[in-house]
Amino acid sequence: MAVPRVVSVLKHCPYVDDILVYDERGGHRWPWGKFQIVRSLRRYRFDAAFLLHRSWTRAFLVYLAGIRQRIGYDLKDLGRLLTHKVELPASDAHRSDYYLHILESYGVRVKDRTTELSCGNEERVQIANFLSLKGIEKDDFLVVVNAGGNWDLKRWPRDYFAFLIERVMRDMKAKVVIPGAEKDRQLAEDIRDRSGADPVLAVGKTNLEQLFALMERADVVVSADSGPLHIASSVGTDTVGIFGPTRPEITGPRGWGETIVLQKDIRCNHRACYQLDCPDNRCMKAVTADDVVEAVGTFYKKWQKNKNS
Repeated sequence: MAVPRVVSVLKHCPYVDDILVYDERGGHRWPWGKFQIVRSLRRYRFDAAFLLHRSWTRAFLVYLAGIRQRIGYDLKDLGRLLTHKVELPASDAHRSDYYLHILESYGVRVKDRTTELSCGNEERVQIANFLSLKGIEKDDFLVVVNAGGNWDLKRWPRDYFAFLIERVMRDMKAKVVIPGAEKDRQLAEDIRDRSGADPVLAVGKTNLEQLFALMERADVVVSADSGPLHIASSVGTDTVGIFGPTRPEITGPRGWGETIVLQKDIRCNHRACYQLDCPDNRCMKAVTADDVVEAVGTFYKKWQKNKNS
């Protein structure tokens, strides 16, 4: 059971059999909508429910649905609705371990902690055609540069991205694509103009399914701590993750692609500050363009070796 904003990602998880959409801010906001969710849950005749969210409302819906085994953390007084109360793990646990701990506490064995997502063949063809029209073929070394982020302090400086793009296109003969939503257009155009190079702008030109395919086609993806970084890693692509105010030990990618994490100790509380009013964003600036060029170069050598083998 999931809220609408994550459904499109869950559809690409090969281990999910079905998805029940809970639109808590839309059609299921009012009592009648919640009654419909309870009725849907009852139809499934579930044996157990693992509550990964600390929402009292969601726990109550599961309780009303008559699911006998209800497992979760006893937060926000959820214990009254749970049959199995789970103790919290260490505060510095990776976010995926934080959720998997609920299953493990019930006796479920976690054999593999690698995240995995898949994309469709139709989207692969669409991306191949799009790239071909832009002069990018399957034997080109392709670097995808994700410049956006859900909050500004996790974004790497524009000039750094521009320098990176100019260097990899010149020294590694790489083809570079900058994806993003339509709201990222000005950012992408500014980076392109500052680079003096000619990366392909795919801003506003791909849906989420096509972004999966683009990330899969890439030989390396460069990104700050963001959803696209996790997508790229989860479809098996090598990534360079640039971290500043967040901790890779907690939110770093866990996909089956190889990841080089770049983060500098600048002697402030950068290990997990989340200081939204930071005046200078020193932690992101501390990771230099040369650092990232070197990391991309590591994957370029790997690509060359595979190409020549």
